[in-house]
Amino acid sequence: MRLSIVDQSPVMAGHSAAEAVGLTIDLARYCDELGYHRFWVAEHHNSKHFANPCPEILATAVASRTRRIRVGSGGVMLSHYNPLKVAECFRMLATLFPDRIDLGIGRAPGGSQLTTRALAWPHAPLPTEFYAEQAQLLAGLLQNQLPADHGFAGLQLMPDNTPTPALWMLGSSGGSARLAGQLGYKLALARFIAAEHCQPQIFADYRQAWQQAGHEGEPETLLAIACICAETDEEARWRAGTAVYRKLSMQFGGQPGFEPEEPLLSPDQVQDRYRQLPRSQQAIFDQILAGYTVGSPANCMDEIERLAAEFGVNEIAMVSVTHTHQQRLDSVRLIAEQAF
Repeated sequence: MRLSIVDQSPVMAGHSAAEAVGLTIDLARYCDELGYHRFWVAEHHNSKHFANPCPEILATAVASRTRRIRVGSGGVMLSHYNPLKVAECFRMLATLFPDRIDLGIGRAPGGSQLTTRALAWPHAPLPTEFYAEQAQLLAGLLQNQLPADHGFAGLQLMPDNTPTPALWMLGSSGGSARLAGQLGYKLALARFIAAEHCQPQIFADYRQAWQQAGHEGEPETLLAIACICAETDEEARWRAGTAVYRKLSMQFGGQPGFEPEEPLLSPDQVQDRYRQLPRSQQAIFDQILAGYTVGSPANCMDEIERLAAEFGVNEIAMVSVTHTHQQRLDSVRLIAEQAF
């Protein structure tokens, strides 16, 4: 089974946002040495927690500082961008780093409504129903498969037959599954966003759509999970509090006691906050934690193997948001030592 990483460039304790992207590169180099299969960087805008609004640029830096690991976007938020420009950027990346580049796209905004308006200015933001047309155009441009009567059929991204990135579509609740299958994208399901909405049936729907569309080859899938590993289960649960409380704060942002854009809390601060929460919010915290893969190396690998079997995938990608960079390095190392 393949193990991979999706990194959100979290702004961790004692580091600025500028330093956070350097730590992403450091993590990628470490994962390359450890034997992970791929390393994706995420896109977020106007965020105090996550420092990367430009996945195509950070992916370039990661690819240039690593040796063999696949590198890509998890993902480019396509609704903000022109498909031709995205295709050109990633065709160039695939030319610079042959057989190593993935282009993952998503329909989520990766930021607030204000960010969406600013990215679209001076035009209005595209309605979400245009996403399918954008994704179809992107694939057609990259694969030189636009219909002869298409208005852009004569476009060439580069003057020769240069390498093409692998095309992935990201989803978190099944809304993109059939579209990915119809268009021939590989599908990555983000269980770390909302575990309760991620069911194996999503991949079944995707495979059915792929087969009905008559694509050659086999559909490829990936399950992305929140995973924090430490030497003991107790230590891992303590470390996971940082990520869990951040997600809880996003749900209750604006309510008394919650500041969704405050810095990532330390595990000790989270424990103090947890004790002050009403029982109903403690229950939600516990539910979020239950959707994470958290524990010792052996227990994390047992959970990873169970999820891989349940969802019918042979690749799991891990997202690890921790309070310190060392805790993140520990997590990927311990998993690798158990798995490889």
